[in-house]
Amino acid sequence: MSALNSVFRPLRMVLLAGVAALALGACASNRTSVSASADYSGLSAAQSQQSVAELMARYKANPRDKGLAIHYAAALRAVGQSQQAVSVLEISLGQNPRDPDIAVAYAKALTADGRFDQALQVLDNVIRPEAPDWNALLVKGAALDQLGRNGEARALYTQALVLAPGEASIEANMGLSYAMTNELTQAEQHLRRAVQMRGATSRIRQNLALIVGLQGRFTEARALYGAELPPEQVESNMAYIRALLTQQNRWDLIEKS
Repeated sequence: MSALNSVFRPLRMVLLAGVAALALGACASNRTSVSASADYSGLSAAQSQQSVAELMARYKANPRDKGLAIHYAAALRAVGQSQQAVSVLEISLGQNPRDPDIAVAYAKALTADGRFDQALQVLDNVIRPEAPDWNALLVKGAALDQLGRNGEARALYTQALVLAPGEASIEANMGLSYAMTNELTQAEQHLRRAVQMRGATSRIRQNLALIVGLQGRFTEARALYGAELPPEQVESNMAYIRALLTQQNRWDLIEKS
C-alpha cells in the first residue's frame, strides 16, 4: 500500500495505515534471516506485488517457516489483502500456538482487517504483565486507538517508551493518537520527535506532513511531502488536506499559506 493511499482515508484510520506496520517489523525479528525486516508498506505498487509473488512461492514451498509466514502476511497487508494475511497467520499460529512473534503478527493482521476486539484478545493472551514486549504494547495501543480508547492507548505507548526509548514507531503512534482526537499541536510534537529517532521511515515523515497541513501550514507541508514523494503525489496529498479541512469547516481557524 502506498503512502498516498494511506493518506486518503478518514483521519481515524491514519494510525492503522501509518504506524501499525512498523510494529511488526520489529517484533518479527527472530533467529531467521528472513525475518530481519517485515515492513513492505513503503514499496511502490509494482514492488509490493512482486514481493507478494516471491513470498507466496517461498511460503508454499515451506509453509511451516515462521519467518516466511510473518513476512508473507506483512506483504499481503501492504497490498490490502488483510483477510488473506489473517488466514496465513492463523495457520502459522496453529502450528506454533505459544509463539509470541506469530501471535503479535496475527493481532497486527486482525487490526488491519478491522477486527480490533479479536486482536485485543490475542494480545491479552500473549502480553506478560511482569515482562511485556514493547511491540505487543504498540499493536495493542493501535487497536485501542481504533476503538476510540485513546487514553488507554497512550498509557501503553508511554509504557512502551520506557521499555524501548528512542523507537520512532512508538512516538509516531503517540502522535497519531493525538491526531485522532484532533489535538494537532501534541500530534506534531510527537511526530517531530519520531522523525529524529532510529527507525524513522518515509511514512512517518509523510504523516508529519499531513499533521502540519491539517494546521493550515500548506507551504511547510508541501515541502515535507516534496522530500518524500514525486510531484504528482505531493499535489494529490495537498488537495486531500484542503478537502479534509473544508469538510471539517476549519478554514476560519487557520492561517492560509
